[in-house]
Amino acid sequence: LVANPKGGCGKSTLSTHIAAWFAWQEYAVMLGDIDRQHSSHRWLDLRPKQLPHIGRWELDDDKIARPPKGTQVVVLDTPAGLHGKTLKQVLAQVDKVIVPVLPSAFDMWASASFFDELAEMKAVRREAVEVGIVGMRINARTQAAAQLQPFLEQYELPLLTTIRDTQLYVQTIQRGMTIFDMPHNRTERDRDQWRPLLDWLQQPKKDER
Repeated sequence: LVANPKGGCGKSTLSTHIAAWFAWQEYAVMLGDIDRQHSSHRWLDLRPKQLPHIGRWELDDDKIARPPKGTQVVVLDTPAGLHGKTLKQVLAQVDKVIVPVLPSAFDMWASASFFDELAEMKAVRREAVEVGIVGMRINARTQAAAQLQPFLEQYELPLLTTIRDTQLYVQTIQRGMTIFDMPHNRTERDRDQWRPLLDWLQQPKKDER
């Protein structure tokens, strides 16, 4: 699950890239999208046919069912303002939650209430679902970026990695692609930034270790 109540924080960028990476590893991948804008599914419509296949998981935001039989990996993109009953429903279907956070005061304030709500959810309290944070559009030289880690420490949530702001994401997404669909020599730096997140996603849940 990729979720944050704040719009424009990079949920669809994360969702599409995670789905593409697992598709390149030859998993049977489904990409679900309960955001009314359907950004991830619009991206999927543009995806070149010669690239590894990503299935479309059609969802009703009033009832989140299980993905189709045979699916190995599901990535679920969600709308801004996700909370309450719908959040509880999707948490019942997932193993891990990724929360993208921008290094700005407004985004951190919005994320704080979401972290509090997650902490109250039974699945998170029982550690059936693990939560990790990804810093989006991070310039490590800015004061805002330096404030992100201390902010997250209040909630005892891991900052898995930070993703830099680069036009590569704009250029690839508008073509139904990701950096993982590009040559390694053009994307090596960015692939390195994704590695800690991808490693975390492949780890089994704590109760399965």
